[in-house]
Amino acid sequence: MKAVYWKVTDEQVVGKMGKVKSEWVSIPDDFNVSDKKSNEVAAHLQQEYDVQKYWAQPITICYLKQKI
Repeated sequence: MKAVYWKVTDEQVVGKMGKVKSEWVSIPDDFNVSDKKSNEVAAHLQQEYDVQKYWAQPITICYLKQKI
């Protein structure tokens, strides 16, 4: 995957979702993602945090890339 996969600024993310990227990318830690698939993590973000699918997928991918 390209390093610039999610090339958005914190200002863009805050404007759409109210938190900076680093805050969103840390949220899956509270969801016990070790036994979840990426689509389950994205669905959790959508259901529990009202994140649009357009934003939930990149958050999940960035989270997983950090944990590799």
